Amino acid sequence: MSRRKIFLIAPPFSGHLHPLLGIGEALREIADVRVLSTPGAARACQLPFHPILPQHEQSVWAIAEPGKDVKSNPLLLYRQLKANIALLGDLKAELEALFCQEKPDLIIADFTVPVAGIVAGEMGIEWWTTVPSPCVFETVDGPPSYFGGLAPAETSLQELKHALMRKATRVFKRSMHLLFRRELQAIGFPAIYRSDGSEAVYSPHRTFGLGIPEIEFPRTYPQHFEFTGPVLYTPPDDVHDPVFATDGRPQILITLGTHLPHAKAGMAQTMREIASRHPEIMFHFTHGSRKAKLLPGTENFHEYHLVSYVRHVAKYDLVIHHAGTGILNHCLRHGIPAVVMPLDYDQFDYATRLVEHGLALRARSHADIEAVLLQALADDALKARCQALKVIHAEQDGAQYISGLVAAMA
Repeated sequence: MSRRKIFLIAPPFSGHLHPLLGIGEALREIADVRVLSTPGAARACQLPFHPILPQHEQSVWAIAEPGKDVKSNPLLLYRQLKANIALLGDLKAELEALFCQEKPDLIIADFTVPVAGIVAGEMGIEWWTTVPSPCVFETVDGPPSYFGGLAPAETSLQELKHALMRKATRVFKRSMHLLFRRELQAIGFPAIYRSDGSEAVYSPHRTFGLGIPEIEFPRTYPQHFEFTGPVLYTPPDDVHDPVFATDGRPQILITLGTHLPHAKAGMAQTMREIASRHPEIMFHFTHGSRKAKLLPGTENFHEYHLVSYVRHVAKYDLVIHHAGTGILNHCLRHGIPAVVMPLDYDQFDYATRLVEHGLALRARSHADIEAVLLQALADDALKARCQALKVIHAEQDGAQYISGLVAAMA
């Protein structure tokens, strides 16, 4: 039997690209895999690579990094959508030409690239969707995302509020589609929701939540959605390893991921000041970017361009992070407690999930961080809960799960 040809499609952002690369690595022994992303993503890729939107690399990054927190601001969300839609015509034309020439058997695309699914559907190609942040997937019940991090409703009034918020989400999405209906209809996207109520940006056949259900809140999911476990993949790199203390001091990693560069300078300065008051603790701050300007370190505070989560997270006693799903899952895999301070997007939702499940403590501002990190270092119950979930987390591997589904295809 001939090997299947599979295209993996994602934007160049690590939180979306790296899980697809991990899936690709798991598939490479049983299929011919090709990764599609903007040219800048090639550096992270160890698989056959095809660049898309080469003339729009800067525009793609500008959408994800607008220079300010988007949160649920309708105007900023509108601007992001407008910039995104401006690229979709070119992207669809590129994918149509490539799919026609190469004739892939399966498309696995990040949920932020729904145009890949449109083209696949028009050409009769199987299409699956990956969702690195399963909380953003809409359901008919439970707390909706993007409202500041909602916990499950405990009263009838809260349930009513959540229902109204879910309704507001659908109204907002339909309104955005109405504003851009000509452009969206031109690329084959006639409606936000299908006749069965499901969102058209997700595959109606298989949509994978790349996480574990144990940290999610109770919600009702459609049949085509399934949790696979996370995909913990960090591409090989040539960055210097951090210098760890050898005298038994607690070691703390601080990371805000790869986006939101406008927030990192202030956070680095805050942590530098905290470190000066706590020589008994070693602090490592990662900027998540090779382009960042590093300031000189001190005896117990060091800045790094990048710190490999795969190689080094297990060595820390505590991680202070933004509740991004990448670092979140690496911490859970190794049983590392966290202090979370979300900044944007779905980070507030995952911060709430971690806190509600007793896997992290919340810092609501820079002024809170010092006291909260000291509390976390002394919290044996927090450490025990993280160690207990580590066992559950280790049993769920999204890349292997998806590879098994591909191997079982008729």
